[in-house]
Amino acid sequence: MSRIYKVVILLLFITTSSMAGSDGQNELSKNSNGQVKDCFEGINRTVFSFNKGLDNLLIEPIAKGYRNLPAPLRSGTGNVLVNLSSLITIPNNILQGQIKTAGINTGRFIINTTVGILGIFDVAQKMGFPEYEKEDYGQTLGVWGVSSGCYLVLPVLGPSTIRDTAGSFINVMGGDPYYNMSAHGNNEFLDKSDYMLTKTLTGIDFRAKNIESFENLEKNSIDFYAAVKSLYLQDRKRKIANTKPSATIEILYEGDADWEEIETQ
Repeated sequence: MSRIYKVVILLLFITTSSMAGSDGQNELSKNSNGQVKDCFEGINRTVFSFNKGLDNLLIEPIAKGYRNLPAPLRSGTGNVLVNLSSLITIPNNILQGQIKTAGINTGRFIINTTVGILGIFDVAQKMGFPEYEKEDYGQTLGVWGVSSGCYLVLPVLGPSTIRDTAGSFINVMGGDPYYNMSAHGNNEFLDKSDYMLTKTLTGIDFRAKNIESFENLEKNSIDFYAAVKSLYLQDRKRKIANTKPSATIEILYEGDADWEEIETQ
């Protein structure tokens, strides 16, 4: 019950923060589709530099090693991670009023978890299920009308906003069904370490798929920080509106702190 109280308090905080503009006016509806302010740019750029250094030193080498694994192993790992993400997507489908989509994704999860052996094989796709679109609590808050708030760069996790960060905290404070999933049918529960492991693997899988894309983006950007910020904010806006990627940038995943594939021209 205490977790529920924390989630409610957090939602009240983010809603109140979003409604109060710098001039004291109600900007909830005005800013939801407008430009996101970079209120903490100095700090954000410092954290961005730290993350870039950590990426060069640790994450990218691990990602390159991951890419050397056999293709079927990488594909199976990616499929398992996508399958697990259904446990976040389904409740957010319901919260956004996407009841039919929630039913489809539930069917997808059941089929891939059973016939697809925990999601290693995407059997549902072969059966003709519609294209899978991930949803998260940050997107749900956006659909509910909560503005993004200021842009943030989080240590290790990367680009975010006040709203999306609040959505991520809902996971940690008990809103994430990862914690409520029975393991092996014996009423054991996946704990936070299991959740963090899946998030870490998702990050490595994402980075491995985008090594060249990020290199090209950095090489062709006058301001790499601004380019990454623009990509992230465009992607979040697109996902909240449930529209397709632009012709110049295609981002297939989301993420809480995560895009799956970026193609730059």
